[in-house]
Amino acid sequence: MEITGIISALIVGLIIGALGRLVVPGKQHLPIWLTLLLGIVAALLGGWIASFFTGVWLFVLIIQVLVAAAIVYLADGMYSKNASAA
Repeated sequence: MEITGIISALIVGLIIGALGRLVVPGKQHLPIWLTLLLGIVAALLGGWIASFFTGVWLFVLIIQVLVAAAIVYLADGMYSKNASAA
């Protein structure tokens, strides 16, 4: 991945995190800053996964949103268990 791809993934990652949060049904317990951070991770990871298949931007975006939704869902489950235990 080139430096321009990394920079665009960071910027798009903020949006991807918000979209991932919208895709997950129900109330999330994650703070918004953590959701955005997870979106950046999902954008990088989703871009990397999609690069194995194609470079079509729409496909990459869909993969990034799906990865973000999965990460937000998993992190929310762990976060809510930790919050209720404290």
